[in-house]
This record gives sequence, structure tokens and C-alpha cells, in this order.
Amino acid sequence: MIIVDAANVIGSRPTGWWRDRAGAAQKFVEQIRVAAAAGQLEPPVVVVLEGAARKGAEESSVDGVRVLHASGSGDDAIAALAAEAEEPVVAVTADRELRERVRRVGGRSVGPSWLYERI
Repeated sequence: MIIVDAANVIGSRPTGWWRDRAGAAQKFVEQIRVAAAAGQLEPPVVVVLEGAARKGAEESSVDGVRVLHASGSGDDAIAALAAEAEEPVVAVTADRELRERVRRVGGRSVGPSWLYERI
């Protein structure tokens, strides 16, 4: 299972995303779905959205890509998903603390560039 820290990954590039967080999230989720459909990402993929970005994509599960709205901290939602997973987890984030939380429950992590190379 690939769990994507959308805020961290989108925020890793200075594209002007901060002017339209919902629009950036919408575009990002679509890129993830296209990559999964093309076989560039192995489903299941969970994209975790928080804050204003949640308005950019409804919670859904389409073609192996699930959009999850974090009710609070996106990091807490990602750590909980990793802890509950019954399959190997790869978290996509550059957040050191989150990477450690995922590692402690048996998952591994990769940075945003890993994902951007695939989408």
C-alpha cells in the first residue's frame, strides 16, 4: 500500500499551490489516478488530504486510488493507516517525524521525488 502525504508532497515544489490548495489537490489526485491506471504506481494508493485541500477531491476510491480526508492532522491519519495495514506500507513524505512513525509500525518511506518520477 502506498500512502501519500499530499500536503508534504505537493508542498515540496514551488508551483504556486498555496494560492489554490483545493485546485492543487484536485490536479495532484488526478495525476495519481492516471499513473495508477497506466501501471506506474501499484495499487492500492491512498492519498491523504487535509485542511483546505480536502475541497479539491471528494473522498472516494477509484481504480485502486483512495482519497481520504484527514479529520485532523494528516500525519496522524497516515500513521494510523500504516499501523492498521495488513500489507506492506510505503509512505510518501519528506517529513522526518512521520517517516519515523511509519518505520516504527513496520512500514518504509520514500521522498516526494520518488512519486514525482512516476507521475
